[in-house]
Amino acid sequence: MTQRNPYPTVDVIVEREGGIVLVRRRNEPLGWALPGGFVEVGERVETAAVREIAEETGLSVRLDTLLYVYSDPARDPRCHTLTVVFLGRADGPLQAGDDAADARVFPLDALPSPIVFDHATIIEDYRRYRSSGARPDPSAALRR
Repeated sequence: MTQRNPYPTVDVIVEREGGIVLVRRRNEPLGWALPGGFVEVGERVETAAVREIAEETGLSVRLDTLLYVYSDPARDPRCHTLTVVFLGRADGPLQAGDDAADARVFPLDALPSPIVFDHATIIEDYRRYRSSGARPDPSAALRR
C-alpha cells in the first residue's frame, strides 16, 4: 500500500534540572532524538505524547505548552510524518525503555551527536522560544 498522507507523530521537549531529555534510538535511524513517536488510531496527540514519554523514558510528563507543528516531508527518512511538539516537565527516575537504548538529560550547550530527524532544528527553535518567547514563524516554512 502506498502512503497517501503524512503519519502523525508527537515529540516532547522534556525540561529537567540541568537540561532536556534525549533518547538514543535503538532502531534506524540511529542517534539521539527527542522522546516521542507515532499517534495511534483513535488517540489524541496529548495522550500520545504522555504515553510515548512514559514508554521511552519511564517519566510521567506534564505537558505545559505547544511549541509548533513540523511537517517538512523530508523530516523523517523513513516516511512522511508530521509532528506536534510539546514542552513538558517531569520528575522521577529517568530510564530508557521501549525503542530507546538510553535516556539522559543534556544541557543545551552540550548536546550529543548525531541528533536525528529534524530534532536539531526543533531544539534550536526551543532555544529561541526560551530566550525570546518567539515560536517558529509558519510563513518562514513557506519560503524554504
